[in-house]
Amino acid sequence: MARSTMTGPDIVARGLANNRLGVPSVVFFGVAGAAPLTVILGSISTIYAVVGNTAVPLVYFVAALILSLFTVGFVAMSRHIVNSGAFYSYISHGLGRMIGVAAAFIALPAYAAMQIGLLGLFGVVAKGILAASGVKVSWFVCALVGWFLVAILGVLWVDLSGKVLAVLLTVEIAIVLIYDVVMLAHPHGGKADFGPLNPQQLATPEVVAMLVLAIAGFVGFEATVVLSEEAKDPKKTIGRATHWAVLLPGLLCGVSAWAMSVNAGDIVGRAKSDQTDLVFNLVAVYVPEALVNIGYILFLTSVFAAMLAFHTSVTRYQFALGRERVLPRIYGVAHPRTGAPIAGSLTQSVLALGVLIVYVVTHTDPLVHLFAWMTVVGGLGVLILMWATSAAVIGFFLRNRRRENVWRSRIAPMLAFLLLSIVLAATVIGLGQLLQVPADSPFNWLFPTIYAVCATFGIGWAAIMRGARPEAYAGIGRGTEGFVVPENVFGRPARPHRVTADVAHHAA
Repeated sequence: MARSTMTGPDIVARGLANNRLGVPSVVFFGVAGAAPLTVILGSISTIYAVVGNTAVPLVYFVAALILSLFTVGFVAMSRHIVNSGAFYSYISHGLGRMIGVAAAFIALPAYAAMQIGLLGLFGVVAKGILAASGVKVSWFVCALVGWFLVAILGVLWVDLSGKVLAVLLTVEIAIVLIYDVVMLAHPHGGKADFGPLNPQQLATPEVVAMLVLAIAGFVGFEATVVLSEEAKDPKKTIGRATHWAVLLPGLLCGVSAWAMSVNAGDIVGRAKSDQTDLVFNLVAVYVPEALVNIGYILFLTSVFAAMLAFHTSVTRYQFALGRERVLPRIYGVAHPRTGAPIAGSLTQSVLALGVLIVYVVTHTDPLVHLFAWMTVVGGLGVLILMWATSAAVIGFFLRNRRRENVWRSRIAPMLAFLLLSIVLAATVIGLGQLLQVPADSPFNWLFPTIYAVCATFGIGWAAIMRGARPEAYAGIGRGTEGFVVPENVFGRPARPHRVTADVAHHAA
């Protein structure tokens, strides 16, 4: 159908800083969210210790394979839909506007929880590093420093954050590779053990639980699509960056997990005794102390990079929702100079500060109940979004059959949906074990219920929008194809734009 030439206020209203990020910068945001060094030092060691199975390297490779299947359809949609709302926008196009808003109301708490939870880990790690240097300070003060830096970068130019992440992640990946080479060059007993890579280990009952934990370690790679409106040539940039943001952490984590087992011999026993110091203790025998100390510092910067990446993601979601008037219109306005979504960034910063204050006042464990709990719960929310998006990809391309080939539009998305359904079901059933709470604890079912309530509220809100504001409802998930922000909040003249015919019809 022909497009209407109806003009109206500028949809972007001093929009996001477009054409700022190339493939490397977008990859850095995606890999930063996955935080490979944090996963290697924390998650992998924990899986070895808690699950007691040596198939960890293979599980990470399988997890990367599953997510690679997911990214096939995910990236295919990114070539047709450029929207900072990512999952929300894709689900709106594939499964309908109401389900899209439900997804948005899951995305906001999920990404917010991931970013806030990482503040707890940042505070604890920074406290430990300073204590080793003879400086005693509380985790809360350290977390406040991390919070402040993220809050400042969140309102500045996105390419500045990209440059910060580029430096941090380049050094982080370098130290991971050095540690891996050192561990593989000194195998326990003088011979490398390939047993952890034996596919037969996938038949063990613990594999599903390990797969859930492994996939949780990849959460954040999808930040690449959130930055689509700020990328150069997004239809090419985002696809390449997303594939790299899955493959790079997958290879790093899988190889590192195997290198740890090769060097340690009894990797389960060492993981139980050394915990998050496992890698450092393994390499300390062979490298200068300075290189170990650098590793501890990079552990901290890895957590910081992940915090910044998740902050960026949640604020872009808020921008997309504000622009389309699902949230108040102020959220859909970016700063005229930096192109940053100011309202979303400030909201996330204030929320994070409030949570930190509650935790320190109540003397709650920042490592267990802030970092571990909130990142697991946030990861569950993102997993729900990936599962729904894989279904949305199928729905979208069933209605647009000629846009992509069969592999990208149907086969890969269907396989991803099937595999993610299994992983999601296992996550919900075993959530209490992931949180390490008793079988009769209400936390076994509380968080999935909260997400269900959020989704229901989103559907209800979308129904209200359809009846009361049909023009805004028509623009849900449509990004720059819908019209929303009715005036420039910064007081600058609005620019005319074109809207699609169906939106014009609803507006009339």
